Amino acid sequence: MDENRQYPSKNPIYQLEQEMKLRRFSHKTIKSYLYYINKSLEFTNKSPRNINTGDIRDFLTHLLDQNISSSTINSAYSSLKFYFEKILHRKFFINIPRAKKDKKLPVVLSQTEIKQLFATINNAKHKLILGLAYASGLRISEITNIKIADLNFEERTLIVKQGKGAKDRLTILPEKIIQPLKKYTQNKPGYSYLFESTRGGKLSERSIQKVFENALLKSTIKKPASFHSLRHSFATHLLEAGTDIRYIQTLLGHARLTTTQIYTQVSNKNLKDIKSPLDSL
Repeated sequence: MDENRQYPSKNPIYQLEQEMKLRRFSHKTIKSYLYYINKSLEFTNKSPRNINTGDIRDFLTHLLDQNISSSTINSAYSSLKFYFEKILHRKFFINIPRAKKDKKLPVVLSQTEIKQLFATINNAKHKLILGLAYASGLRISEITNIKIADLNFEERTLIVKQGKGAKDRLTILPEKIIQPLKKYTQNKPGYSYLFESTRGGKLSERSIQKVFENALLKSTIKKPASFHSLRHSFATHLLEAGTDIRYIQTLLGHARLTTTQIYTQVSNKNLKDIKSPLDSL
């Protein structure tokens, strides 16, 4: 019998999954790491303990050749580094560089475009989903995990539990969305998910993405926006309204201020006041 089957604790893949669970990695991260580890093993056709620096370089190059984004390449890199260094105790990653990050500006919708987007939605639940994402600056995974007890109407706050990095944080609930939320949550227990599927349990991320995609399709907006653009728009519009960037950092749950500072590059409040030399001709 295969020793790994007889003694699962000796199986390095089992050890990897166990270690990630003990470190409280998110389900999404665990799934991603296991995916890239298994893909690398398929690609090299070697046992984990026989893989070397060249094999890892070849695998990462193989991913790059498929026109995969730098952020995805770096996710694969992180999974491999964690696996080989933390589980197999090998130190060959020192000579393997990370992919240079794509320097793309986030897609931000103007407040007029946000209104256009919401105007296409007739379903109250769908309007609340997109409205809350924009109103409170939430990631799609955070929307799916909200429970009714997380809403504090009196304080006008929402506690985002186990956001990115397994950290809780507080964000704002604007007055405009409180009454629709009160009506929507009436007679529902606090332990239930705010947005449930018709089959019970929380609504899937894919279902929420489709709500956004359908609204965008019906609107006249031509920007290549995604659901995450609502979060980008939340941050940018707060910045343009004069909110201190450190408050925005806290509301978004960013660990580093430099992450939040990307929004200073897409805010066009000051750009509107600059006169082009062409206008002076």
